Amino acid sequence: MSKTFPRRTLIKAVLLGGAALPLAARLVPDAQAAAQPLVDPKDPVAASLGFGVDTTKIDGKANPTHKAEQKCANCLQFQGKAGDKQGACNLFPGKDVVATGWCKVWAQKPGA
Repeated sequence: MSKTFPRRTLIKAVLLGGAALPLAARLVPDAQAAAQPLVDPKDPVAASLGFGVDTTKIDGKANPTHKAEQKCANCLQFQGKAGDKQGACNLFPGKDVVATGWCKVWAQKPGA
């Protein structure tokens, strides 16, 4: 036995479903908003970039381009928002860096 739906019922369902999508998107947690594991300074890639978790403790002799005001939070590669304690970095996919960190690839974020 085949059951058919009136056209009006189908159109209403489609419109209501479409209107509910933005609400549903807000209720589902953003996968990128979840904190990822932090980069370990001993990781081979991090070590080759001179990555450190505290810009104030970076060895100036080993990293002559380093300046005290440079940190991940104001780097172009940092994907976190202003004020975030940690965030994603373009150089370390799938991992977060602390906002106070630094590496040799640091580049000034526009407007920071």
